[in-house]
Amino acid sequence: MTIEQQNKELIQAYYHALEQANSDTTGAVLSQYMSDDCQWYGVHPFNEQKGPAAVNQTFWQPFLQAFKNVQRRQDVFMAGTSANDGAHWVTSMGHFMVQFDQDWLGIPRSGRVAMIRYADFNSIKNGKIIRSGFFIDIIGLMNQVGINPLPQSTGHSFIYPGPRTHDGIQMQDIDPAEGEKTLALINQLMVDLGKLNETANDTYPPEILEKTWAKDMVWYGPAGIGATYTIPKFQEQHSYPFRQGLKDKVFNGHICRYAEGNYACFFGWPNLTNTPIGGFLGLPGGDVRADMRVVDVYRREGDKLMENWVLIDLPYWLKQQGLDILERNRLLQNPV
Repeated sequence: MTIEQQNKELIQAYYHALEQANSDTTGAVLSQYMSDDCQWYGVHPFNEQKGPAAVNQTFWQPFLQAFKNVQRRQDVFMAGTSANDGAHWVTSMGHFMVQFDQDWLGIPRSGRVAMIRYADFNSIKNGKIIRSGFFIDIIGLMNQVGINPLPQSTGHSFIYPGPRTHDGIQMQDIDPAEGEKTLALINQLMVDLGKLNETANDTYPPEILEKTWAKDMVWYGPAGIGATYTIPKFQEQHSYPFRQGLKDKVFNGHICRYAEGNYACFFGWPNLTNTPIGGFLGLPGGDVRADMRVVDVYRREGDKLMENWVLIDLPYWLKQQGLDILERNRLLQNPV
């Protein structure tokens, strides 16, 4: 059995144990599967935590107290070795389907089903999770209970589907050459975007993207930005507003980047640093440089990228500039 298969089985067992746990027992599950000094990277307001006890107290206990009957609905499940440092990773992406029974982070309960979008990266060594990147779309949950903390999105936010080909759950070994093809496309895309940053070409022609993207690509962006479909609409509804509304864009690298078969993924801490000049997310600009923590998951079809699921820790990016959308929501829900 390959190391990838061993790690997939370990993470599947971990997920099964988590799904059977509650807020009183989840700590034991985390201690079983995580190393004592596991480094956990979570979105704002959870941020960085060290060790299973801190992860449990900060995230999982409150989460399982607020949400009942939590089901992990995976759309992509993959494993591989990061080119950065040779670390072994397993990535899961999809939604948590939950019953929203108690308030969470100041977001009022709905008493109804909710879908919480997530991406979960786990690095494994000697049978234990030693690093974890855990992203969820908090703004997407807020939208589901009727709270819109940002102006109108340029794209369209909804409950996103998984891969059109329904082959994202990769449990069997795949020819490494297929992953190499996918990663080569991702690396070329990173080079092309880096050149745009250097030249500040924020109204670039579609031919730049057509080198790596299919013309009818789909980009599933975070709530607050939304999804776009086809290269022209991606440029109009996300890329141009993003590039024109931010200056001094710097790519900081990734903690993890790898591919398996037709799928690739990465996350950074932070991936990007930039300064808003006004317009992005419908908000004014300023002189505050802010970091962006970003997840990308890609599907390749033939020799082009076809689908891309993206999560951005927008609450963290906004908080660095003095806008804490969670605190503002608490005040609106409970005015003095």
